[in-house]
Amino acid sequence: MSDRLKAYTRAGVDVDLGNKVKAGLPSLLKATHRPEVLGKIGGFGGLFRASFPKMRDPVLVSSIDGVGTKIKIAVLLNRHDTIGEDLVNHCANDIAVLGAEPLFFLDYMASERLNPDRFRQLIKGMSRGCARAGCALIGGETAQMPGIYHGADYDLVGTIVGIVDRSQIIDGKSIRPGDVIVGLPSSGLHTNGFSLAREILFNQLGCRLDASLGDGRSILGDELLRVHTLYLPHIRKVRVKVKIKGIAHITGGGLIDNIPRVLPDDVDAEINLGSWLILPIFKLLATTSRIDNEELYQVFNMGIGMTLIVAAKDAAQTVALTKGKIIGQIVKGSRKVILKETSKKKS
Repeated sequence: MSDRLKAYTRAGVDVDLGNKVKAGLPSLLKATHRPEVLGKIGGFGGLFRASFPKMRDPVLVSSIDGVGTKIKIAVLLNRHDTIGEDLVNHCANDIAVLGAEPLFFLDYMASERLNPDRFRQLIKGMSRGCARAGCALIGGETAQMPGIYHGADYDLVGTIVGIVDRSQIIDGKSIRPGDVIVGLPSSGLHTNGFSLAREILFNQLGCRLDASLGDGRSILGDELLRVHTLYLPHIRKVRVKVKIKGIAHITGGGLIDNIPRVLPDDVDAEINLGSWLILPIFKLLATTSRIDNEELYQVFNMGIGMTLIVAAKDAAQTVALTKGKIIGQIVKGSRKVILKETSKKKS
């Protein structure tokens, strides 16, 4: 067995190192566990007791996603403490739009060789995100794949499972003309659009990660690694007071492609451009590229990370509860987004 392991190590997979690094996981992950979690970390499967006495008709909600080429920025800066939290927040937001509460989370990491420091940073970030979302980090997989990944490159993917009472699912069916769209601010690019952003910033503009964005405060590398905002607390707060008719997580596809996913077939979403703060990173991308407005709002979130659609009478209260902005309205149409230029501009 010893000789076989040494041969495997020479081939690029260090099993002993993997076991040593993972030995510290139980204490770190335990902080995220809910009472429903059974068994120990490191088994062939995570155990979660499906007991939901407060729900009449519980429905499981699942989602899977990654953090894309934002990983390239983390590798260049050798900072991986935020990427794991990005992953959890992205996945939690995806099921929160349906009204679901997260239950448990699983991760998949793959690289050429296991880097212990990077591994710990990623796990700490995921643990931090899971603790904030009330989600148990119940297990995962760490793959060493020489020949598939090279050098410092790696990939990170997460799967989340949540729960919602069927009668409380937010499905957009009640959205009507006259409803209002409330936009919640993003922290930056979140986890989408990085392939185009890197092309513009590094290949076209020749920017450095330690460069200032021109406002005297923001450093490009810091801005690109800002954590993907977790919107679950906002949704929880609003649902106690207001009926939310529809929610869209503004990820890949931007405002253009994501809002229609929650609209009925006979309405459009009018977005009033200039009705919210445009962050410096988006100003830089918009003013220095030759990309038209439509594509900018399809690739990037442009400062809006989530939209809530509510009745007009509930708009002011929703804004107060979330510190969001009214960015548009629902009109008769055919399930698309209309970018509407306005004279009022925010900077």
